Amino acid sequence: MKETTFHIVLNLRTADGFEPFGKFFLGKRKDLATAVFDKLKGSAAIDNAAPLSFEFIEMRKNLPFNIEMISCTLDELSENCKIIAKETFKLFNLEHS
Repeated sequence: MKETTFHIVLNLRTADGFEPFGKFFLGKRKDLATAVFDKLKGSAAIDNAAPLSFEFIEMRKNLPFNIEMISCTLDELSENCKIIAKETFKLFNLEHS
């Protein structure tokens, strides 16, 4: 049986709706993955005019389950990528030592 994993999927708004174009792996622990997602900048009120969105998903048996979603601006995207990089570095390097 496949294990449960957590990811953040980055979506770009197009004329046909949101299209995924990036995915970040956050590990197997929901509490730690949730802590990373909760630090992201953006609005929980999804705005169809917003250019970008982040989806927090749980993968179970290769099926995605949406946990939460935020919309963000290009400036917030930049900040969020920094947050994700910093926090995942800590998750995979510092907290496992």
